[in-house]
Amino acid sequence: MNNIDVIGGNGYTICSGSWDKTIRMWDIETTKQINIFKGHQSWVRSVKYGSNELVNTILSGPDDKSVRLWDIRSNKNKLYIINGYEEDDGIYCLKFIGLKKKEKTKNVTHDLKLCYGLGNGLIRIWG
Repeated sequence: MNNIDVIGGNGYTICSGSWDKTIRMWDIETTKQINIFKGHQSWVRSVKYGSNELVNTILSGPDDKSVRLWDIRSNKNKLYIINGYEEDDGIYCLKFIGLKKKEKTKNVTHDLKLCYGLGNGLIRIWG
């Protein structure tokens, strides 16, 4: 295990990023693994639970230069992939930095904003 984020979704789980290229969800009360997410090409350095309207998501940052947003209700459902740049050096940390609403019509859309720190010292902002 490389990184953990505590209490997401229902308030009784933690998620972990691992050397085996997976993200795992754990039940705090039973201490059992309840889900596993696969798809990264390298070890996962950072994980973060979604907040507010994204409570059913996990954000993961691996050494393969891609940030992935996962739906925690399905272990096969990557909601979004952000591919990094050639000069990026692995994602060491990530953070949701805002979620604002745009009301252009009757439908409300949400804009995801996040930042992530890289091994080469750069910080990227996306959204």
